[in-house]
Amino acid sequence: MSPFDVTDALSLAARHGLHLSADDVTVNEAGLDYRVVLASDDTGRRWVLRIPRRSDVSAKTADELRILDLVGPVLAEDGIAVPRWEIHEPDLIAYRALPGAPGLTLNDAGEPVWHMDPADPRYARRLGRLLARLHSIDAERTDAAGVEVRSPDRTRRAWRDDITRVHDAFTVAPALAGAWAEWLDDDSCWPDHTVMTHGEIYPAHVLLDEDGAVTGVLDWTTARVDDPARDFVIQYGAAGEEMLRVTLAAYVDAGGRVHDGLAAQVEHLWNAAPVGYALFALITEKESDLATAAAMLDPQDRPCSR
Repeated sequence: MSPFDVTDALSLAARHGLHLSADDVTVNEAGLDYRVVLASDDTGRRWVLRIPRRSDVSAKTADELRILDLVGPVLAEDGIAVPRWEIHEPDLIAYRALPGAPGLTLNDAGEPVWHMDPADPRYARRLGRLLARLHSIDAERTDAAGVEVRSPDRTRRAWRDDITRVHDAFTVAPALAGAWAEWLDDDSCWPDHTVMTHGEIYPAHVLLDEDGAVTGVLDWTTARVDDPARDFVIQYGAAGEEMLRVTLAAYVDAGGRVHDGLAAQVEHLWNAAPVGYALFALITEKESDLATAAAMLDPQDRPCSR
């Protein structure tokens, strides 16, 4: 939803019994699955409207709601909130805004606007502690919550299957294809355990207070039990290897378990980002998404992941 049709979002909310003011409406376009609109009711309370971009998105909301019920009480022990949905319909999710503000938003031109420094060591340490808490949720609780669980073998097999699917649909540069094949065959990188992960934890989904403390985590669409490395990937991409080490040190200090190849795995996952985007493009089937994916997969001189 573009900034020019926010009235449609407010009308949608009204049809579901939530009446919001047109004053001080803001839109966050950072998500691939949802457009997010923030607006106030007549008491001044801020609300978040999540509006799906595609029909397939709504099919996953029941899973996300179970995940919120699972992770909410755990993160609350550290004073970190997750959304509590008050409207849950195929065309709209709405909840009262959580405290804090996202560390990253997009402007009207779709360009990133940083509201924090991802290379700040304080943020790196706070992220490490947050992930240690999230990853501490045990298998018994995830099973009881009905969360998708991927074993280490399944995690690796899923990547192999995804890469094969991308090869079948796109032209992949030989250097990139070779690097991925080497990665898939490298036992040292792959985890010997899996944990409860968010999957897309980065400053657009992390809420911070004025002092930089984490107050909330948004958008649990991709959460599941999986490779712990996936939750460090965007921090590595945004802040680099040094801040990854700071995050991992805080993670270990807070009780997180690190296998020897985890840092290397984070780098490999970052270099495999074109796979995820290509799969997304195959879902949307939009020409612009397919063209972007094709350019990512067959660039002129992209360095390999080794």
